[in-house]
Amino acid sequence: MNFEPMSEEEDRIGKAVVDSVFKVHKSLGPGLLETVYESCFCHQLSKRGMSIRRQVPVPVPIEYDGLTFDEGFRLDVLVEDLVICELKAVVEMHPVYKAQILSYLRMSGKRLGFLINFNVPLFKAGVQRVVL
Repeated sequence: MNFEPMSEEEDRIGKAVVDSVFKVHKSLGPGLLETVYESCFCHQLSKRGMSIRRQVPVPVPIEYDGLTFDEGFRLDVLVEDLVICELKAVVEMHPVYKAQILSYLRMSGKRLGFLINFNVPLFKAGVQRVVL
């Protein structure tokens, strides 16, 4: 398979995301609610001059049994309108979480995402880069 490389902008945003996660995790550690981590993470990105949007609705129609529902989904954090960050604060990461961010990337047309779990003792165990 031959994949397109990430753009310089996507790489720059990705580095800022990882660094911001590290700072929040180092300061707060595990054990808090996802909403607390989301607020602090977004604050760190804002301090870097990044535009962020939280709980972004993506109205993708879902078809079921001959009906169309406009339920869509919500992105936890969208950075610079390019990178999706799906945040968790869970004891155990389930495979469905990766499937979730892959679906979000496909349905939104984005290429780079991060699956981030703040409820881990070691920072690097909680960050997973996902590329389409």
